[in-house]
Amino acid sequence: MADDRPAADTLRSPLDEVVERGGRVLARARRQGEQGGRIRLRQLEVTIVIAVQSGLAAALAALIAQNLLGPGAHVFAPAAAVGTIATAIGQRARRTFELLIGVGLGVVVGDLLRFLLGSGPWQTGLVVALAIATALLVAGRGGALVGQAGGTAVLIATLAPMQPGLEVPRIFDALVGSVVGILVVALLLPINPLRVLDRAVEPIITGLTDQLDAVARALSARDADAAIRALDQLRGLDADVARLNDALSGADEVVTLAPVRWHRRAQYQRYARAAEHLERLILYARSVARRSATALQYGEPIPPQLPAATARLGDAVRTLHRECRRGEDPERARQLVRESAELAGRTWAEGVRSYGDALITDLRTANSELLRATGYEPDDANRMVRQAAGRGQAAVRPPVRVHLHRPRRSPGAPRTRRHRGSTRRTHGRRQGQRSPRV
Repeated sequence: MADDRPAADTLRSPLDEVVERGGRVLARARRQGEQGGRIRLRQLEVTIVIAVQSGLAAALAALIAQNLLGPGAHVFAPAAAVGTIATAIGQRARRTFELLIGVGLGVVVGDLLRFLLGSGPWQTGLVVALAIATALLVAGRGGALVGQAGGTAVLIATLAPMQPGLEVPRIFDALVGSVVGILVVALLLPINPLRVLDRAVEPIITGLTDQLDAVARALSARDADAAIRALDQLRGLDADVARLNDALSGADEVVTLAPVRWHRRAQYQRYARAAEHLERLILYARSVARRSATALQYGEPIPPQLPAATARLGDAVRTLHRECRRGEDPERARQLVRESAELAGRTWAEGVRSYGDALITDLRTANSELLRATGYEPDDANRMVRQAAGRGQAAVRPPVRVHLHRPRRSPGAPRTRRHRGSTRRTHGRRQGQRSPRV
């Protein structure tokens, strides 16, 4: 006997939705925590190096200030050395200049106003306000210059009445500390710029290639949710990209200032060029993941070459990173890019709909961007992608060639006239008529 009971209600209750939403939030928080732990672990080496550089610079700055400027509380020199190293990674030369200008402005404004207004609480407030306003007018923005101008004005307004002659030691302390900080970074303990860049770019390459592979698997399995999860992971690469930009700034400073690292300049330039295109490649990868999810949600056809083209793009990114790290010519990466573009062309020839067509466009654009990262000019990269995609299309849909054959005249057949006018004129001459002239 058939079961007469009504089917269970397939609608979820509000409590189930709350529980599911809470599970997603916890899973996202867990992923973010794990990612943050890995990031801090990767930054450990750089943190240790900067800490050692700061300690060495502070000790040397204090020693030099005491020997050159005579006995006294030379606290400004170590402070300037630490500030130059620890708070301006990649911009130490500019920070040194700003620090010295800020100290000079603070000394001038503080001494002038103290001479005119005297000393006291409200005079200190006025001195600091005018010093910072002057620094903002000079710099146009906040930063080391403004901070040093305000701090120096405070010291001059409060300590100068009790300790005369503070202005000149303050300037020389700042100069000694800044120079010592730059010397420690450039000569004594320069970091290995390529190692820092490798550690900064590794999570980006791993995340990008893993998620491209995940999108390829989602297309093969027609799993729209998997494509959406890959898109979320790709959106989480922004923090790693920001750290890569900081590492590039610091590496540029090292290969510029440190003579022992000058031989790394060519490799640094290749890294910097590839990193510029890597940011745009991440944007295109996000678009690929988003188009893939939408095409799957709308039930559009997914030719088998489309997941292969997406996976081949990830292989090309992975290979390019390996070849750049070894200092090799990225020919294998270029070959993988051409294969990805050819597979995209095959996909288009097999037949796709609107979102699939947009997905193929994003793939081809990402292929062109990756070729530019290998050193090609934009026009050359676009041409290579078009040619590869054209070969893929031609392999599925060969171009139709129409051959026009002129009928051959059999031997002995009378020659026919092509134009009626010629026949008419010939017939008129046969009848004794003269053809009219035009």
